[in-house]
Formats: sequence, structure tokens, C-alpha cells
Amino acid sequence: MTMRPDPTFHASPKLAMEAPAENFAYTLLLSPDFSKPDALAVIDVKPGSPTYSQIVHTVTMPNKGDEFHHFGWNACSSALSPLAGHAFIERRYLIIPGLRSSRIYIIDTKPDPTKAKIHKIIEPEEVFKKTGYSRPHTIHCGPDGIYVSTLGGGGKDGTNGPPGVFIMDCETFEVLGRWEIDRGPQTLHYDFWWNLPRDYMVTSEWALPPQFENGIVPEDLLANKYGHRLHFWDLRARRNVQTIDLGANHQMALEVRPAHDPVREYGFVGVVVDTTNLEASIWTWWRDGGTFHVEKTATIPPEPAPKEKLPPLLQGFGAVPPLVTDIDLSMDDRFLYVSCWGTGEMRQYDVSDPRKPKHAGSVHIGGIARRTPHPNGKAFAAGPQMVEISRDGRRVYWTNSLYSTWDDQFYPDGVPGVEVMANVGRDGGLELDKDYFVSFPDGYRAHQIRLEGGDCSTDSFCYPSA
Repeated sequence: MTMRPDPTFHASPKLAMEAPAENFAYTLLLSPDFSKPDALAVIDVKPGSPTYSQIVHTVTMPNKGDEFHHFGWNACSSALSPLAGHAFIERRYLIIPGLRSSRIYIIDTKPDPTKAKIHKIIEPEEVFKKTGYSRPHTIHCGPDGIYVSTLGGGGKDGTNGPPGVFIMDCETFEVLGRWEIDRGPQTLHYDFWWNLPRDYMVTSEWALPPQFENGIVPEDLLANKYGHRLHFWDLRARRNVQTIDLGANHQMALEVRPAHDPVREYGFVGVVVDTTNLEASIWTWWRDGGTFHVEKTATIPPEPAPKEKLPPLLQGFGAVPPLVTDIDLSMDDRFLYVSCWGTGEMRQYDVSDPRKPKHAGSVHIGGIARRTPHPNGKAFAAGPQMVEISRDGRRVYWTNSLYSTWDDQFYPDGVPGVEVMANVGRDGGLELDKDYFVSFPDGYRAHQIRLEGGDCSTDSFCYPSA
């Protein structure tokens, strides 16, 4: 607890963009065969530093088999909301859930990121007992606590009841209970985010644990049994107010990214694959007159490829689907970044007109068939996956692992953990930084990144920019 608001909290997106650049990045490392514990790597991202682009600290967990996936901060700019009761809390702790174990780690990054350490461990039994949920996934810091989405309900296989969102106390880290009062038709879960002043939440869908833990289930995918709906919620009433189906063929509506400026009532969602043609897509949703609408605003086609360059899962199709697995929106709401994990491309769209995205730039690296090396000549297995944008929008970081069993299906030759960064031109365009290339220890894969002091994927702002 501090005596003044944390200086990394910013009332508006514009003020956040003017903040000092990040010095450290935190990256989740997972052991895909569960032979060793998962870990958190701290990376020096300060240009000119003697340890630039190197791991300067590692926090290794005491358990095996957690399968780290997504994580987030205990507090962020949402603490400045007039409704917040935690205005003087610090952005200090990283909340790391084990997607496979349902265990949650609290990591203290103060007083020095290079000395980060485990503060507390929440065992899965506490999550099960107090929420009835399992497989914690996405972490968002809200004005009244830490919100955690889940991918599983109760029972061993996570199918005893639907998954949802639960709340943790942002100071004691006690699991408080379920968030939903009335979930309406929501039965699957994945990502969530909100517009705090406008008082609504948006959630998306992936699958239940039997459909992802042992790899993608082709029969379920071709039968359109993965998630394809968006759900809109009254945030304070904690009830579903509207559900929109994108169409059953639009399988796996994953990451949702609302505009950062709370005046703007729109956002984006990425769809992994259209089962009729293998294309991926970006959709724009908006609210008008109290009703939410959504439309497909960009498509990315598959790339033809010879059978010998394809994994067994794709050989019958003769093509590589883009597989949009992550998207992220710059703080000024101008550029949307789209990870095409299958084709090995990071795309940049100018979304100044959110319903008419314009392809503004791209770089290729990795890919199922392309296998494009990094500009420094080093190999990059898999493709761009979890993406993180600096607050000023000038640097875009990403890793290459999706989920252990899915990695093995789509990239059977292996996915050594790597993190790269691209520089962004003032008017758009991407160029991979030749000097930023982080190779992680053998046996580890790299998943999500969080930046020191917050980033475009973590902060929710309470005031519009001037």
C-alpha cells in the first residue's frame, strides 16, 4: 500500500502513452512434458543495457504440471475509478494461474524485478470449493478486485456445470466467489474485458477441457462444436444482457479487445478458423442505442502448401490456415495486431475506422510451411502467438507457444521457446528488431508476456483522453 496512487496508473490512454518506456518484460515458461516446474522469466528490455534481450532472473515454481498460459497484474489503472475502494494499492504482484492444475501463484515483483519471488500459492482445492470452477485462464485487475475467467466447471474433467468468472481480493488474494448472478445462455468461456464507465463486460468462447487439454479434437471442430458466440454483460448487475452468435462455422472466438478510450463503445474479436474455407477473421462489435451489434470486418485466407510440409492434422486440406490465436490493440486505438500462428505472420491493421480495418503492415517469422527465420538468421519454430504492445505503441513483443498439446499437433518437430520484438513506424509498418531475440532454456516453451508498469493488454481506463 502506498500513500499516493501508483505512478504506473494513468487516468487516460493518452497519459499512459506518455509514461516512461518499460525496462523489464515478464514471460511465462511452461514445461510441455511436465518433467520440470513451470517458471517466470524476467527479461531486460532496456536498449543499451549490457544485458539487453537477456533473462536476468527466473522464478521457478515448486510444482510440476501447472501449464502456465495467461497472467496479469493485481492492480492497474482501473484503481483510479470513482467506484474503486483501492486507489492507493500498488501494481506489484503478478497473478499466474495454472491452466491445467487450477493452482494460482502470486509473484511479488518489488522492490526489484530481478529479485521477484513467490508471495503466495492458492491451491486448486480453494478455487474448487469457493467457486465451483476450474482451469483459471485470464486475469484482469478491476476497481473492486481481481477478476479471473475460467475454462472449466466442476468435476475432474471440468464439465460439471459451465465455466465462468470469479473474484479475488486484490490485497489478501483470497478467493471470494463467483462473479455471475445471471449468466443467461453462456455455457463456454475464454476471454473477457470491459468498458468501466459504460458499465459493460464482453466475454468470448473457446471450449470445455476435454476439447483442448489433450489437443484439438478434429471431429468436434468439423462438427462446429467449439465456441462461436460473444456475450455482453451488465457489469454492476453481473448479468448477461445479450448474446450474439457469429455463426457455427466461425470456430473459436477468442481474444476480445475493446477500445481503450472509454468514450468509444466498440471493440474487436479474433476468430481462429472458418470451417468452410479455413480462413481466419476479425470482427468488430459496437453498441448503438443500448443494443450490441457485430460484423466480420477483415478476413485472412489460408496458404496452399504441399503435403510434405504439413503436419498429419492438415495434410488432407493441402493448405495452412492462418490460425489467429491472439490480437492486441494499441493504446491510442489506432493499430490492431493480429497473430497468425499457423502461417507465421504478424499483421498490423489501421483501425482508425473500426468497421473498415486497413492492412497497414506485416512481418513473417516461422510458420507451418514457410518456416521463415529471424532476420538474425536464427530459426523461429511455430509462429507469432501471444502479442504485447508497449504503452507508447512503438514496440510489439511476441512469443511462439499456443498450448502444449496443440503445439505438438501443429508443429510436431518441436517449439523451442523464443521471444522477439518488432519496431513500429510512426505511421505504421513493422520491422523485426535484429538485436532482440530471447532464447529460453531447453525444454521450456514461451507463452504470455507482461510489461513492467503495465501494457496495452492489462489496463482499463476510467477517463477519456483529452
